[in-house]
Amino acid sequence: MDTRTDFRQTRFAVRGSEPYTSAQGSRYAPGVSAETTGASALFLGLVTLPAGERTKAHVHEHHESAHYMLSGEEVELWTGAQLQQRDVVRPGDYLFVPAGMPHVAVNRGRIPAVFVGARNEPTAQESVLLLPELDALVP
Repeated sequence: MDTRTDFRQTRFAVRGSEPYTSAQGSRYAPGVSAETTGASALFLGLVTLPAGERTKAHVHEHHESAHYMLSGEEVELWTGAQLQQRDVVRPGDYLFVPAGMPHVAVNRGRIPAVFVGARNEPTAQESVLLLPELDALVP
């Protein structure tokens, strides 16, 4: 059996795609994804959390996420079974969210927070499970 990939239809240089609002509330602008390049295990794009906004409580059941904060003031990341752990990131910091970890991101600042985001789930419309029962736990 030949397992080599046929790269004739793969795009290697990609312009960013149109942004969309994710189910959890942040804005995604895909760069590398299944839809833009045929990627099979990677998503890479810009993620924006508008000023004064927060994501809905959610979990990514099957994939890890990593983010590098490009700009903004600071963002709180609340994690844990009851969203009891609070971390603060600023431009130049990284975030890591393991698969299965409930979390909420909060931008209390006056300007949008912009991240480069990557995950080992290639689709632009990622699989996400909203946890509305946890939303009120984050002040």
